Amino acid sequence: MSKHSTDADVAFIQALAELLNKNGLTELSVKREYGEDDSLDVRVVKQANIVTTHAAAPAPLPHAPAPPAGGPAAAPAAAGTDDPAQHPGAVTSPMVGTVYLSAEPGATPFVAIGAQVTEGQTVLIIEAMKTMNHIPAPRAGTVRRIVVEDGSPVEYGAPLMIIE
Repeated sequence: MSKHSTDADVAFIQALAELLNKNGLTELSVKREYGEDDSLDVRVVKQANIVTTHAAAPAPLPHAPAPPAGGPAAAPAAAGTDDPAQHPGAVTSPMVGTVYLSAEPGATPFVAIGAQVTEGQTVLIIEAMKTMNHIPAPRAGTVRRIVVEDGSPVEYGAPLMIIE
């Protein structure tokens, strides 16, 4: 932490937060040097608000048979299988960046749904800090689902595709 005025540091951090919101960024990291052995390291991160809703089960009609034992409890477990992040074949993002499904705009994508891939084969690119990072397939298999869109931002750990 800086030995300088905390009011100036607070104003600096507030300006960074405004810059983050104004430009649609999710993370910003800055080091401010004041002199030898005196600096301020700031990391501002915007967390995405994830809202989940659960629909209430309809009340059984008086003449309808009661639901089987474990019926309502089984519904959330079945819904969880639709979450690509929970799928055992999920390929997740190793970094924050922008996803590109092909080497350049208009080029053929690295993979398509139904394509056979080998372990280590490039399946997409994530651009982070103006560096193009080739993302390899962690295992051989068939591409069953591509979760992200070309040019979309991704967070660390976000599901990218499903390979079975």
